[in-house]
Amino acid sequence: MHTKSPNTSANTSMAVIASDMSAVDQEIVQRLGSEVPLVGQVSRYIIAAGGKRLRPALLLLTSGALGFSGAQRIGLAAVVEFIHTATLLHDDVVDDSALRRGNATANETFGNPASVLVGDFLYSRAFQMMVEAGDMRVMQVLADATNVIAEGEVMQLMNMHNAELDEASYLQVIRSKTAKLFEASARVGAILANATPDREQACADYGQALGTAFQVVDDVLDYTGDAAVMGKSLGDDLREGKATLPLIAAMQRGSTEDRAIVKHAIETGDSERLGEIITILRRTGAIDVANQAASAEAARAVAAAQLLPPGPHANCLTELAAQLLKRQA
Repeated sequence: MHTKSPNTSANTSMAVIASDMSAVDQEIVQRLGSEVPLVGQVSRYIIAAGGKRLRPALLLLTSGALGFSGAQRIGLAAVVEFIHTATLLHDDVVDDSALRRGNATANETFGNPASVLVGDFLYSRAFQMMVEAGDMRVMQVLADATNVIAEGEVMQLMNMHNAELDEASYLQVIRSKTAKLFEASARVGAILANATPDREQACADYGQALGTAFQVVDDVLDYTGDAAVMGKSLGDDLREGKATLPLIAAMQRGSTEDRAIVKHAIETGDSERLGEIITILRRTGAIDVANQAASAEAARAVAAAQLLPPGPHANCLTELAAQLLKRQA
């Protein structure tokens, strides 16, 4: 979905957790071990492909903002990255994707069966590590999140090629399949710090808002981004029959002819008229509608971050929400 990019720890705004992120990367490598060679091979392949490591970063930033520096945060940050990576392996099989971050997907390289089974391995390894952490509340939050993510993926599958999908249903899907792990990661940071209920909720609200904005921006980039920068072709969502917010807004705001063109493309997965559809998205203001929705979620994230104790970690959370709107990949 995204181009290969530096780990979050390499980002200048993330200097406050740079050493923690390095420790998380070491933990990830150590925990990928298996007596079955293919398991390690596929796991290392997708982990090494890069990524923003946003979910572990959120856990480290929220726990740091609330004054927790215990070793548990490193292992649990690796856990949320394993859960995320497992969803990527499964997503690419479901979507029949060939490229991720500019590289061949694991399913393209190793086949669908290996990708599905190694995704299962990463899920189960994550749960082994959760047990080691020995905190039932943390286990509850991450287990519930994993279940909600799976429900979100099924909802998205049911909505494929559905041109009647409305904004509320779209948001329900992305808050489940994408934002829920952001939310859980931020909440776990607060739980580790024994935060007050209000501060724990502020962290969860931050994660949900940031994750929602992240996915909306991603959906916009599928029509406005640079394919070379993103490491994937434009219009992939359209080919898969996904009615994302830009298309939903265009259907609401366009002419009868515009609606017919977009509706046909969603229902058939036909991207032959992609250029024309992009023109419709711009002309109807649908891109602006989606960007405004992302901006509103980013503002909600900033407001939540401002409820945390002031300091470099909270400042970084605020900067992260602002930077998200400038994403190009």
